[in-house]
Amino acid sequence: MKLNQIADNAGARKNRMRIGRGIGSGMGKTGGRGGKGQTARAGARIKGFEGGQMPLHRRLPKRGFRNTPFAVKLNEINLGRVQAAIDAKLIDTGSAIDAAAMVKAGLIRRAKGGVKLLGDGEFNAKADFAVYRASKSAIASIEKAGGSVRILAPAEEEGTELKGKSERAAPEAAKGGQKEKAKGGKVKQATEGGERPG
Repeated sequence: MKLNQIADNAGARKNRMRIGRGIGSGMGKTGGRGGKGQTARAGARIKGFEGGQMPLHRRLPKRGFRNTPFAVKLNEINLGRVQAAIDAKLIDTGSAIDAAAMVKAGLIRRAKGGVKLLGDGEFNAKADFAVYRASKSAIASIEKAGGSVRILAPAEEEGTELKGKSERAAPEAAKGGQKEKAKGGKVKQATEGGERPG
């Protein structure tokens, strides 16, 4: 068999259907667009329109948010690739390996928001890393080989800070809890005195 003898399966390639070329073709007159109206014209934008009624995408409540525009974009690198670069003498282990060193070695194209180290692959070089993030398995492999990892990402604050409605509702909820405690105390005192609570 030669390259010029290779053919696709029968029926895999079809000629384009020419529309508006007579009723005998089955695609004449309206050309598959149905009757008259907005949908028969070019540039129709009727999807989601409900005849003037409030459409579904506006009736439903909007909750939550997406962090996509503000998310830190990281380069994910496995230790196996770093080891291959070290073996090829593209990375010097005498100084800390950071995003700039990886760009210079050709492991990543640009630094972006930083580098996240992943633990896939074998790693046996003694090296110090300064990266934005690293997985537990990557840190374990590096420390086992005698190296160290410095995490550049800011430490996460413990506890959640209340904002908006939650912040305004917190003092009111605390007041409500105090009232219930006080009410419970009065009931207890009344029952101990032999009186029934009213």
